Amino acid sequence: MEIRIGVQHSNREIVLESNNSAAEVRKLVDSALAKPEALVLEDEKGRTVIVPAGVLAYVDIAASDVRKVGF
Repeated sequence: MEIRIGVQHSNREIVLESNNSAAEVRKLVDSALAKPEALVLEDEKGRTVIVPAGVLAYVDIAASDVRKVGF
């Protein structure tokens, strides 16, 4: 699962691959926004990303691209 996080006042976005389902990620985002706390996500390599909820611009949750074979 590819997750893209936009941060206010920043031109770059945070991109990570996660083993969580879209529903799990959405639940984490909703929880972070409901209570002003940090959004904490772990990528598939075990790295942790922490973003304060107050600076979230957007969170894009998309399925990982499946590589197609062919020309």
